[in-house]
Amino acid sequence: MATSTDKKVDIPDDIKAMDFEEALGALEEIVRNLESGQVSLEKSIDIYTRGTQLRAHCDEKLKDATARIEKITKSGNGALNTSPLDGEN
Repeated sequence: MATSTDKKVDIPDDIKAMDFEEALGALEEIVRNLESGQVSLEKSIDIYTRGTQLRAHCDEKLKDATARIEKITKSGNGALNTSPLDGEN
């Protein structure tokens, strides 16, 4: 069964340019705004959409970091793998 996290979210270029900490900070600000109840319905929908994009970006950054850590720490025989990461020398 598919979940909401299985859906592909189009991430705007300005969000793609953010590092994890920037995106997380922007997402936290959106949550504060929505929780305050001081935002109009139309604005709430707009910032909720942006929040969905930020969450997807953060998810991708975390997946990438996890893959990089696994590649660094694991090899076929359990020894430390020091080979370059994809695209890195």
